[in-house]
Amino acid sequence: MRRLSLAQARHLALAAQGFGGPAGGAPPDWAAQHRTIKRLQLLQIDSVNVVTRSHYLPLFSRLGPYDTALLDARTLAPRGRALFECWAHEASFVPLAMHPLMRWRMDRARAGNSRYKSMRDFATREAGFLARTLDFVADNGPTATADLPEGAKSEGGWWGWGRGKMALEVLFEQGRLTIAARPGFTRLYDLPERVIPPEILALPTPPEAEVFAELTLRAATALGIGTAFDLRDYFRLPPAEARKALETLLADGRLVPVEVAGWPAPAYMLDGAKIPRQAGGDALLSPFDPLVWDRGRAERLFNFHYRIEIYTPAARRRFGYYVLPFLMGETLAGRVCLKADRQAGMLRANALHVEDGFAPAEVAPRMVAQLHAMAGWLGLEGVALGAAGNLATAARKAS
Repeated sequence: MRRLSLAQARHLALAAQGFGGPAGGAPPDWAAQHRTIKRLQLLQIDSVNVVTRSHYLPLFSRLGPYDTALLDARTLAPRGRALFECWAHEASFVPLAMHPLMRWRMDRARAGNSRYKSMRDFATREAGFLARTLDFVADNGPTATADLPEGAKSEGGWWGWGRGKMALEVLFEQGRLTIAARPGFTRLYDLPERVIPPEILALPTPPEAEVFAELTLRAATALGIGTAFDLRDYFRLPPAEARKALETLLADGRLVPVEVAGWPAPAYMLDGAKIPRQAGGDALLSPFDPLVWDRGRAERLFNFHYRIEIYTPAARRRFGYYVLPFLMGETLAGRVCLKADRQAGMLRANALHVEDGFAPAEVAPRMVAQLHAMAGWLGLEGVALGAAGNLATAARKAS
């Protein structure tokens, strides 16, 4: 079995994730954005808008300032789409060509095997209401929860959803509805045949064994290197099926096992993958960026202990409410709690921290440079540096 140093594993991971060097040159056009999305396989969606919608951030981290309207036109608008929404890692925008690979979860949900017990129970208990909701959308076109004639009001159930929202989400998970548009980020649900291009819907659905092998291979390509759990978790594959898929890919030689220094479990990489001598760059990362969304992997790769503290009571937070890790070169050297204060026109860095073993005088100017780049990209006038955190003083000196 091949043995890799931790630095080699980092280089593989960073290069695979699109951190091959510093961003620069002309503002990225749609072709550059699309290449990056296909490299990552998906953009995870999250509703928190403290800085900006999370799916915008991975492209900024890799490409620098870009025109989000180009991305919106292919994700949120009703025409000209190149991506569609589905459950992947979590709710995600995924390239249209991957639609056949993502039908397995829709088919299982439709057969009563949703990954969420609350949705399984609702589908059984509210079959008639689901049918009426589907008929309403079929008759009326793109539908928001508030448009439904019944069940639109929140009833304090799962995530505070009412019956109408739950029905639409169950139908979405089952693939009987899809997302047509997102005006103001509000989901509009519609029939797939009115949203997904017919040539995509006509593509055959591969057998599940082929799907899981392909998704595992895509995960390995996007990650560069990963444990069996890393590969399974990228698309949240079922454990038993993911294990068989990995065995298949190892048997036919498309993946090879490797040992990474300090990792307790074996890792896997593409056969013949070349290890870059260097990789990385300076970037602020979304909490839902594929480089860090698996907190255990971030700790193994970068010795970076990261937990999102949105749901932690304020008095118990260590680093802040919405905290972005800071990639400096090939390491995670700090983190910053950010808020886009659009009324004041400022990007507020409420708390800035440097990791143990890094010099504040080195980290601060590079982080501050990224903060100013982000503020400009967001259309804000400047950066307001707070006084909290062990990097705050150095950051103010560097600004």
